[in-house]
Amino acid sequence: MAITTSYRTRSDAVPLRSFKAKGRPSAIAGVGVHAPEKVITNLDLEKMMDTSDKWITERTGIRRRHIAEPGTTTFELATGAARSALKAAGIAAKDLDMILVGTSSPDGPFPSVACRVQNELDAPGAVAWDTLAACTSFVYALSIADSFIATERADTVLVIGAEVLSRMLDYSDRGTAVIFGDGAGAAVVRAAPKGAGFLSWCLGSDGRGYAQVTCGNIEKGAYAAKDTQPFIDMVGPDVFKFAVDIFIRQATEVCQTAGVALDDIDLWVPHQANFRIIDAAARRIGLPMERVAVNIDEYGNTSSASIPLALEEAVRKGRVKSGDHVLLAGFGSGLTWGATLMKWA
Repeated sequence: MAITTSYRTRSDAVPLRSFKAKGRPSAIAGVGVHAPEKVITNLDLEKMMDTSDKWITERTGIRRRHIAEPGTTTFELATGAARSALKAAGIAAKDLDMILVGTSSPDGPFPSVACRVQNELDAPGAVAWDTLAACTSFVYALSIADSFIATERADTVLVIGAEVLSRMLDYSDRGTAVIFGDGAGAAVVRAAPKGAGFLSWCLGSDGRGYAQVTCGNIEKGAYAAKDTQPFIDMVGPDVFKFAVDIFIRQATEVCQTAGVALDDIDLWVPHQANFRIIDAAARRIGLPMERVAVNIDEYGNTSSASIPLALEEAVRKGRVKSGDHVLLAGFGSGLTWGATLMKWA
């Protein structure tokens, strides 16, 4: 059943679509991450622009962000996270049927980051391609992995979210430059025992909001306008309102579709866009922060990498156990959104 509450950036909000997972079930078998060693703190940013540690922390919850050294590629971060996830899952690269990379910051228009990762891992023959849904890319890619395993077209899929967003930042714009960071996270998805794994999905987009979060010339397009230095631009207040509401709506959707009460969510892993967004949504959903994975203070907003980065930390710290109901939820430029409820295998 669709929840029709408006996300308040438009009076005619799009009804959400949710689906039960069907066919052969799949689950996350291992997660891994890779982040640049270089860290820029809020105190560092105070020296670079008109801002302060207090201003940034109060408005975003961010204290640090990992920033890639000049010349670092998204492919490098993606490969590091991939190796970590394969090790965690106990899987050899040769056993992969598919490699999916979600990214908003590929190293070029083509070839895909996924094909470079495939070559580096020595997994020839695996299907490989990139998915672009901005910060929702990782969840979109997970849904593709689940679909291929459900229909028995694949048994083992590597899903990666990787970003080098720092090359898209204008450090004279404190509204965006203080928010974003670089990093990568990955998950190995495999067939799961019946009753475990992904239970339901809520995926969607509303292109009417395309101008709310952009990178480069949005009238002609960055390529057509020969924009040599595209920067991230964002309508902050509108994004905030959209984000809180879409978090609530999609959490309700996936739980209703799976027949699970909101109170039965053991851990919510949201896209790490802004602590105030996460906190506001959690309170309205009725989830205590003890059941929410938050690490935005360390990484900032890493777009498609943020959910796997937060999930890996939660798993590593023992916050997830077999049988737990885990909710992953993202939103991003486009506008896009995606959530899945799973029973941890």
